[in-house]
Amino acid sequence: MEKNTIKPDVLVAIIGAGFSGLGMAIKLRAAGMEDFLIVEAASEVGGTWRDSKYPGAAVDVPSHLYSYSFEQTNWSRMFAKSEEIQQYIVDTTEHHNLRPKIRFNTKVVKARFDKENGLWVIETAGGDTLRARFVVGAMGPFAAPSVPDIPGIKDFKGITVHTAAWKKGLDLKGKRVAVVGSGASAIQVVPAIAPLVKELKVFQRTPSWIVPKADYEYSELEKLMYRYLPFTQKLRRATIFGLTELLATAIVWDTPMTTLLENVCKRQIDRAIKDPVLRRKVTPDYRLGRTRMLISNDWYPALARPNVELIDHGVEALTEKGIRAAGKEYEVDVIVWATGYKSPSQGFPFPLTGVGGRDLNAYWKDGAKAYKGVAIAGFPNLFTLMGPNTGPGHTSVLVYTEAQMAYAVQAIQACEKRQIKSLAVREDRQEEFNRELDEKMRRTTWGSGGNSWYYTKDGRNTTLYPGFATEYVWSVRNFNLGDYKVTGWFF
Repeated sequence: MEKNTIKPDVLVAIIGAGFSGLGMAIKLRAAGMEDFLIVEAASEVGGTWRDSKYPGAAVDVPSHLYSYSFEQTNWSRMFAKSEEIQQYIVDTTEHHNLRPKIRFNTKVVKARFDKENGLWVIETAGGDTLRARFVVGAMGPFAAPSVPDIPGIKDFKGITVHTAAWKKGLDLKGKRVAVVGSGASAIQVVPAIAPLVKELKVFQRTPSWIVPKADYEYSELEKLMYRYLPFTQKLRRATIFGLTELLATAIVWDTPMTTLLENVCKRQIDRAIKDPVLRRKVTPDYRLGRTRMLISNDWYPALARPNVELIDHGVEALTEKGIRAAGKEYEVDVIVWATGYKSPSQGFPFPLTGVGGRDLNAYWKDGAKAYKGVAIAGFPNLFTLMGPNTGPGHTSVLVYTEAQMAYAVQAIQACEKRQIKSLAVREDRQEEFNRELDEKMRRTTWGSGGNSWYYTKDGRNTTLYPGFATEYVWSVRNFNLGDYKVTGWFF
């Protein structure tokens, strides 16, 4: 046994005040642990939903499931708009009195593990240092917007904006606008701005499979029922979850259900688009599930508008006046980057150094890997939420993260109870877990690789979980100390 020479400033440091970070704080408090601090780079909670202010922004998972199981609210519609989700996050923060536990405007720029004292030393952009026994990474996979490295990107003289960092007061009325991308944010922003702009050019690299969106506003009767009969909200949430698990049989694996869902998508194309050339452009030539399945009722009608043109070529370069694609220049006033976020497989958004100088981003250079998506070999007392291979292809990510929060709480409680200074997942257990994961992945729709953000350069899917959400939740239900290497105790 050994005694540490430096005491921590806080037991648990949570990095990020979005859904995951706030949920982790609530779970720690429910377990009787108050010695935690949330470190947030921005001036408000919310993460992605705080920043997602582009026209048309909304959730693509039913609201009752895209919320904490322990914190339901009276949603206004089936698929909430971004403003309502952000308000839900703010309200939850107030309800649990978490603001005193958040250090806003504090950007983490570096973190290293001090083995001698069993502490994480966290450095901030302001020059401050925070020492914590445990760190929970809750930055989420949608923290850093991705802008493609395109020749001439600095030459364009017009306005550029990313959907993840929308400029307040941006007026697109009567403008010639280009939207680069045709993924989750593009299918929302394009229908929202198409009626306003003079011309809209949409640059699509790969068409997506898009299913109809079963969206509607809840009636006053439904709202009253949810308010005064709370069990009906839980029942609705459970029903939606069950339906999304059924959806996994069409997305995670290639089955007759996949073909059925593809036919639903194709019928939607046929109803909305009469031009055979445009219809060909928007119809995928790969099986559903290989890329993220999207939901929308207005994407195809927007593309069929007379002032909208879909260019099915990747952007070659930017010029002073616009965009060049397939040898043709398109003059525009505004470019909207709907190009998503940097992949979680590219590592943490700041240098993270574990035992023996192990650098996380170097360790993950060939693709992110972890144990059950929560713990990483060589990085003691560190837990990640929404880590490698814990992304859902068919349901709400909060189903996964709530299970991860509970697992991390169990691990911290075990350390406190046994006076363990530090513990790290065993390398052999992590490798065994990832071998089994890769074997399961080979049997899924994603097993043969692809070009989406799901995959590393060598085609390994480091993003999604290759199975049912229920299966993942069951796998992390109990923390097992035998999976970890203990490196010291306290007196």
